[in-house]
Amino acid sequence: MKKNFVSNSTESTRMFKADWMEALSKVHWSVPLWIFVPIVTFIAWKATTVPTDIVSVIGSIVAGLVAWSLTEYVLHRFVFHFVPKSSWGLRLHFIFHGVHHDYPNDTNRLVLPPSVSLPLATGIYFLYKSFIPEQYLYPFFAAFLVGYLCYDISHYALHHAKFENALWKKLKHHHMTHHYQNPEKGYGVTSKLWDIIVRSDFEAPSRNTPASEQKTEVRSQQGEAFNTY
Repeated sequence: MKKNFVSNSTESTRMFKADWMEALSKVHWSVPLWIFVPIVTFIAWKATTVPTDIVSVIGSIVAGLVAWSLTEYVLHRFVFHFVPKSSWGLRLHFIFHGVHHDYPNDTNRLVLPPSVSLPLATGIYFLYKSFIPEQYLYPFFAAFLVGYLCYDISHYALHHAKFENALWKKLKHHHMTHHYQNPEKGYGVTSKLWDIIVRSDFEAPSRNTPASEQKTEVRSQQGEAFNTY
């Protein structure tokens, strides 16, 4: 995804002529919490109604978190960053992810709108239901959705929050490097795990690289895009 334009305005650019479509494309960062926390709570309760053992529950939860982590990476790298050649394909690409790279600080387009997240979650649920036994499915999918919520809220925070914690600062630096320096690497948002495993992480500066180039300070029209450390 080669970028020719990056705006750091927090305002939203218009994507649709129809007002109702434009409204559906924008969402406050807290909306996923209001929608999915009750769903997660219900699925977690369902898990308690199915006979199982604690080891199976813990294993299913770990598997659900790992499955989300891989899903996050695969969606970001191979779906959101797939650039088709047709004009209508390019239009869809811009709607789903291109707009985020052109306007990375748009406060209304940093979490998935329910019009996308709910159908996607429903489809994934029935996919897993087709081959995962019920006693494992509920804790697995509850953890999967928790992973999704961590992704959506973390994504917003990485763009708009300032961190003192070293881990969060590294995650923010990782994601901002993806946006402002090399969008063809660094696809992990909540974790660098899969970037490290499949070698799509950013290369560490060489010892011979001048110190002035090892810390690249990217500044926006509004101020700092991210803090170097």
